[in-house]
Amino acid sequence: MSSCDHNCDNCKSSCDKNKSLLAKAPKDSKIKKIIGVVSGKGGVGKSMVTSLLATELQKEGYKVGILDSDITGPSIPKAFGVTESIKGNEDTMYPSISQSGIKIMSINLLLQDPTTPVLWRGPVIGGAIKQFYSDTCWGDLDYLFVDMPPGTGDVALTVFQSIPVDGVIIVSTPQDLVKMIVGKAVSMCDQMNIKIVGLVENMSYMNCPCCNEKVYPFGPSKLEEVAFSFDMLPLQSLPINPDYAKLVDLGKIESIDTSFIKPTVEAVKKFGKLNRDLV
Repeated sequence: MSSCDHNCDNCKSSCDKNKSLLAKAPKDSKIKKIIGVVSGKGGVGKSMVTSLLATELQKEGYKVGILDSDITGPSIPKAFGVTESIKGNEDTMYPSISQSGIKIMSINLLLQDPTTPVLWRGPVIGGAIKQFYSDTCWGDLDYLFVDMPPGTGDVALTVFQSIPVDGVIIVSTPQDLVKMIVGKAVSMCDQMNIKIVGLVENMSYMNCPCCNEKVYPFGPSKLEEVAFSFDMLPLQSLPINPDYAKLVDLGKIESIDTSFIKPTVEAVKKFGKLNRDLV
């Protein structure tokens, strides 16, 4: 199982149990690469990282989609200012599209009131995520990002078992407990045979408004220390920027100059099988 890529279409293994868990491929869609954005806990900014990566790749001319699998705490539509409800028919849904052309599927785009809480148990949430992947007509995509729910519980397990994720980016912050939290995410990926693109340290520093020197409110960066301890690629440290938070609140994340996240974008572009189509 160590070489499993979670694509059972051409697999010669007799792994019937795992094959039965894989969701059916999306109808009339070709997705070249699926990247999950994960962490071992909540509050580290996975959705922000997901949105920045998708925005930068879209600006570079790639066709990009985001599957917001955080059913109980969806934030992707808000960040992109997308309010148009999902359209569909009896067996197919069509994602909403951001101003720059990013395709977005999220539970909040199916609710009449986006503030309505989703009071579902794990199996129901897992089933919804499968449908968001399989029953959505994504069309042709170069990259589909899956904004994962926090932690390493039942929903994350469902995503990894049912969606053929090529690899994941792990997001952390610089607090002292980060090594333990990242370790949980790494262990989950190892047990699920999911490859890791690398580690992003979010909220690592901020630029002083007076002297423009870097200030480290949570202490020195632990990016390289943690990444190397788990044999991962340290991708980059990302700043705290109040201007970015304001633009996200206004639904204008696509107006951010996302060139600062290019090191992680380049790692995503180099990772895995560039030309695998899911038909």
